[in-house]
Amino acid sequence: MLTSHRTTSQGSPTALLDAADPAAPTTPADGSRGGGHVLVVGAPGPRLERLTRTLRATGHEVSHAPPGEVDRRMGQAHPDAIVALDDRGAPGDSGLDVIREVRTGPAGRALPLLMVTAGPEPAGAADLLRHGADDCVPEASDPDELSARIEAKLRRVPVPVENLPRDPRTGLYSHAHFLDELDRELRRPEAARNGGVLAVVGVAEMAALEARLGPRIRREVAERLAGVAERLGSFCDRLGWDDDGQLLMLLPGVDEETARRGLEKFAATVAGTRFIVADENVRLTPAIGWLPLAGCADGGRAAGQARDAVQEALRHRDLRPVRYAPWMRGTPHRHRRPSFSALVRPALSALSPVLALLLGVAVPFVLYLQTYALGWDLGSAMYWVVVAGLVLSALLIVLECLFSLDAAARPETPGAPYPPASAVIAAYLPNEAATIVETVESFLRLDYPGELEILLAYNTPHPLPVEDTLREIAARDPRLVLLPVAGSTSKAQNINAAVTRVRGEFVGIFDADHHPARTAFRDAWHWLSNGHDVVQGHCVIRNGESSRIAELVAVEFEAIYAVSHPGRTRLYGFGVFGGSNGFWRTDLLARIRMHGSMLTEDIDSTLRALGEGARFAVDRTLISRELAPTTLKALWNQRSRWAQGWLQVSLRHLWRSLRSPAFTARQKLGLCVLLGWREVQPWLTLQILPILLYSAWKAGGLHRLDWAVPVCVLAVLFTMAAGPVQALFAWRLAVPELRSRGRWFWSYLLVSTFFYSHFKNMVARQAHLKEALGDRQWRVTPRAAGAKAVARR
Repeated sequence: MLTSHRTTSQGSPTALLDAADPAAPTTPADGSRGGGHVLVVGAPGPRLERLTRTLRATGHEVSHAPPGEVDRRMGQAHPDAIVALDDRGAPGDSGLDVIREVRTGPAGRALPLLMVTAGPEPAGAADLLRHGADDCVPEASDPDELSARIEAKLRRVPVPVENLPRDPRTGLYSHAHFLDELDRELRRPEAARNGGVLAVVGVAEMAALEARLGPRIRREVAERLAGVAERLGSFCDRLGWDDDGQLLMLLPGVDEETARRGLEKFAATVAGTRFIVADENVRLTPAIGWLPLAGCADGGRAAGQARDAVQEALRHRDLRPVRYAPWMRGTPHRHRRPSFSALVRPALSALSPVLALLLGVAVPFVLYLQTYALGWDLGSAMYWVVVAGLVLSALLIVLECLFSLDAAARPETPGAPYPPASAVIAAYLPNEAATIVETVESFLRLDYPGELEILLAYNTPHPLPVEDTLREIAARDPRLVLLPVAGSTSKAQNINAAVTRVRGEFVGIFDADHHPARTAFRDAWHWLSNGHDVVQGHCVIRNGESSRIAELVAVEFEAIYAVSHPGRTRLYGFGVFGGSNGFWRTDLLARIRMHGSMLTEDIDSTLRALGEGARFAVDRTLISRELAPTTLKALWNQRSRWAQGWLQVSLRHLWRSLRSPAFTARQKLGLCVLLGWREVQPWLTLQILPILLYSAWKAGGLHRLDWAVPVCVLAVLFTMAAGPVQALFAWRLAVPELRSRGRWFWSYLLVSTFFYSHFKNMVARQAHLKEALGDRQWRVTPRAAGAKAVARR
């Protein structure tokens, strides 16, 4: 309670209330004048009015902000100091709430903050000081004392937080002091250290943020990252930051695998969070470089090595922490001396068809002979295994066809109003310069009720004339956003760079030869707004007349997208792909990203999303038209990449998914078929040859074999019937412009039955060998649209 007495002795206190008295002094005791703009924070009432009169009486300019409005009022007129009323008795209006509000914004961190308390209790003042107040003044203090304390805070030379060993508000060590902590940890005996990891976290968007918001953004970004690390609990022991705004993390006593998992969780959490940075709502892409402390002797050198790993992580933007390797020193991903295996790998890859025959035919034949000599007729047993496997493969195809007839229909109405949406076109311009303008113009003709942006994320090793044309289109239509991705070498990197820049609530991903239907985004939102997280559309070939190969692929795509994908989704309870004509909720894609090390990065992303519980829909009426390869060589390269990519996905996800509680028993069965059986089946079919050779050897010649065994004849007929059944269903469910091409379907039926299925099995076997040899080169896929030859990665 403010008192009204006053004594005449020099230095005796007078009540702040008396500043309202005209007789109260307006000059401090030392003769100096008060001054400066003071923002008074407090709820309206008599206490606020008395404090305002006191401050004005001592020569200060005063403005007022109620709790909750401090940041806005500071933006209107920046004060020199803040004086706030502490009222512990008013819920939501305590001094601690005011301190948090003032210190949260960048503008309030450096301002003097004085709290005026209702009573002189030391415990209350100590609590306020610990939480960020610079000073506390009892409400019964002399007005001159309050003015003098304000002036003292204004005159003091502030100590930069960088010069403090540790920021008392955020707990962040300055760069120099973090290195001191790191050196102290490294001086401990390795046996006592028990592992430990150093990590550095950069942000891919830092340069763009700094160009727009200034260098102060570096510290603010580091603080946001530190806040995420602290929310994750005991994941990190000590945090610091450097002048580039990178977060420094020290994880003592942690083994490498635990550290890697913790860093992955940290990266996913950061990527899935929308941050307020300098009053902007932004997404951040963490790029993490790390190395174990074992073997490190110098903290500065270790931090430099972790920064080199950060540069490698920045190239991919896929959220995966990168462990430092010596080749990263100063020149990420370059100038590595080729190993012996790298030199001989191309030769072995060229011989892969021969190796496949040796492994799939010669080795089993010799094995059957040797086991027969030991008294075991393994060849005869394998005969029935192969027959059963072929029948099972045919049965699965027929089941997918039957289930595709009753595929789930798209919801007729959206579950929410149409939000802003984004299309991301990933392009490598040297391969797509001939058609990219046509593609962009087709996107600008899309019909979507909400706001739609089209973001072209592209890379090119050198400037191209088509870029000028694209810039002219972007200047004419602001919906087109051009995003050159410097240093990119994959579609995944382009998409990862784009996902933090898009404004849409959901995003459609497309290759650079796609022309989506006019209502594609409207239709996709019907799924996403009704409980789904990803929806995969129907990719239709638009250049089927270019060649017999393109014609074959056109029908095959109908078998894949109109039959297999919808049937498999209904049969097993999940769908896959999401890479071209796939639509994602932006928050999910920002958290999942795409991994450029995977040759089918989209399928890998799908399975990681499914592992998080995402719901995936397939819609054969959600159409986008694309270009097919027109030569057999181009088709071989494309399918070889697909087959090798599927193998990579199977190796990474099959056992992990089978152990995951996120999948039901039905879905795990589907995963066994999709990721397991599809990799076994190409080698199983090849066993027909060694088994026939073995049977002929055992019978004394091919002419002595009985080819009319009823069970075998029926199995052959059933197996061969699967192809025509699939072709029939593909024709029945195809888009109208292809369904009218009956000759194409008859041709596909014959070619698929007697050649194309064997062609795909050959491709799969070679892809397996390439993966085993470590040959993961991405080969371009030439395409043609009419007379125009184009290429696609």
